[in-house]
Amino acid sequence: MKKYAIIDLDDTLLDFTRGENEGVTRLLQKYGVTDVQRGLATYVKINQDVWHQIELGADRAPLLDTRFAKAFDAMGITVDGPAVEKQYKSMLDHNYYTLPGATTFLTELIHAGVTVIAGTNGTKSIQLNRLAGSQLTRYFDSVFISEDVGYDKPDERFFAPIFTQYPMMTSENTVMVGDSLHSDILGATNAHLDSVWFNPQHTAKSTDYHPTYEADSYVALKQLLLA
Repeated sequence: MKKYAIIDLDDTLLDFTRGENEGVTRLLQKYGVTDVQRGLATYVKINQDVWHQIELGADRAPLLDTRFAKAFDAMGITVDGPAVEKQYKSMLDHNYYTLPGATTFLTELIHAGVTVIAGTNGTKSIQLNRLAGSQLTRYFDSVFISEDVGYDKPDERFFAPIFTQYPMMTSENTVMVGDSLHSDILGATNAHLDSVWFNPQHTAKSTDYHPTYEADSYVALKQLLLA
């Protein structure tokens, strides 16, 4: 059984994709995009590249302030990038969707004696608001957010303050859980931790990053962590 579980938030516990799709759709419609599905696909591709750069150490602010301008420009529409980014962040603040079964899973881990820690990339104010709004804050012993830490997963330095706060952590008693092969699984590898790739959609592995375990449900995840 693992004593510590560092768990990602977006698309591991919080249904980020649902909120993202709703928010971006509203913005596309507001600024006159008629082919919303094409607009979503365009934004997602640009946003994935933006976060890849951030995770490699690039300055987040200018990248986030220009992602919507680039997406709309690809569709022939000019917008004020920082202004649209501000509108989108306001929408994300109220994205309180959780994945079905998330609270039961967290409750069972805590009752079993696991110290549950949130370890997430993202903007501090948004993530804290979403945790509070979804009523998940109470399940975590601590919350570590990349903007606050100063480094994004998969950088091993993201984990440094976690190890400092929990000096009893070891590679044997701790596991990183997340849906992203690049940020969560590679991050765990860089930090010399075991990892569980949470993959309920049965997405084909398209990278060379190797999780220690893979789980397609909270039931399977719980069994791995409590074994």
